[in-house]
Amino acid sequence: MLALTASVIIFQCGFFAPKKLPQGVVVNGTEVGGLTISKAAETLRGNIESELKTKSLKIVADGYVYKFCYPEIYYTDNIYSVLKYAQKNQSYTAEISYYLCGLDEIATGICLSFAKNAVEPYAEFSKFQQPFKYFEGSDGKEVDRAKLIDDVNKSLCGNFEDVKLKFNSIKRQKTLDEVKKKTRLLQSFTTYFDGTNINRSSNIRLAAAKLNGTVIEAGKTLSFNDIVGARVKERGFLPAKIIENGEFTEGVGGGVCQVSTTLYNAAILSGLEIKEYHPHSLAVGYVAPSRDAMVSGSACDLKITNNRTCPVYIRAHTSNGSVTFDIYGESDGKSYSFISSVTGSVPAPEETTDDPLKARDGKDGILSEGYLEVTQNGYKKTVKLRKDKYQPVKKVIFETTEEPAQNIEP
Repeated sequence: MLALTASVIIFQCGFFAPKKLPQGVVVNGTEVGGLTISKAAETLRGNIESELKTKSLKIVADGYVYKFCYPEIYYTDNIYSVLKYAQKNQSYTAEISYYLCGLDEIATGICLSFAKNAVEPYAEFSKFQQPFKYFEGSDGKEVDRAKLIDDVNKSLCGNFEDVKLKFNSIKRQKTLDEVKKKTRLLQSFTTYFDGTNINRSSNIRLAAAKLNGTVIEAGKTLSFNDIVGARVKERGFLPAKIIENGEFTEGVGGGVCQVSTTLYNAAILSGLEIKEYHPHSLAVGYVAPSRDAMVSGSACDLKITNNRTCPVYIRAHTSNGSVTFDIYGESDGKSYSFISSVTGSVPAPEETTDDPLKARDGKDGILSEGYLEVTQNGYKKTVKLRKDKYQPVKKVIFETTEEPAQNIEP
């Protein structure tokens, strides 16, 4: 029994003893005969790593250098497969493949570092001097990511040559001419006032200045009241003539309606959409009938919608006796003409007074219509925009009831 047990132990020890390589086996120039497969693999990989530590990979571009060494650079091999079938006195070459750990993430990071977006041509809008300042923009660039990865792998498969980044140009999508096309003067409209009326002139300048530089984005609506705000003394507006209850009277903010009317006409002639407008109760002298746009408090507003696909830009300026609105944007290929047509009158009523200071001339009221004539490609179309009735101004006649003085004889 003891003999049997010893034979089993000897057999088992022999069975589990590590296999040694045949004598004379050479792998990658290193003698590994007589070593176990594990020890031979350890020796061969130690040689590979020692040599790898002497190498580095450089990625260079525009003065920047990215340097990678062991263990960022690692490898795969088929050493075990070679050793498993090695024969006595035979030489073998194991395949070794080098790779850069996290190459995808490294490539992404490098691409982001050097990425430069194209800057499209653009225009800067200004309230003063020239309305637009134009900029050419610039092309962008991006690293050719696929080539970078391919070149890194080729370098690691060769002599670790430096990898130089290749850049692809990102071209601008627009031209400066296209930008200029979207910033053309669509229409300019001017009305005139008495520059010697200091308070009214001040109100006109103040309201126009608040609107100057306004940009209406595509599809958006401008509210005159929102931009100009309340016409009160605390905001710099002064007393001047306004229309109230069918009479010309003194009120804070007189003259602001001339600003809204001027803007209204510029917008109509630019082909913009008028969402809200209100006529005066009395005809005004600075535009023809059916061309006015009254604003009052928060109830009566002027609202203009940009029905274009690009922004429109508004410039307002005043001089000694005139207010002008210029509207810029992209033309819709149409030209517009505003036609005022007086269709009738309303006789002014009369009354008498015994106070000569209350006497005044009257003015007949006006019935009128406004039409927009649209011309495109030589064809004209006329559209009725509005129908208005302006109240008459009552005539007050001075009459005295006193008896004429009689001459008395001495």
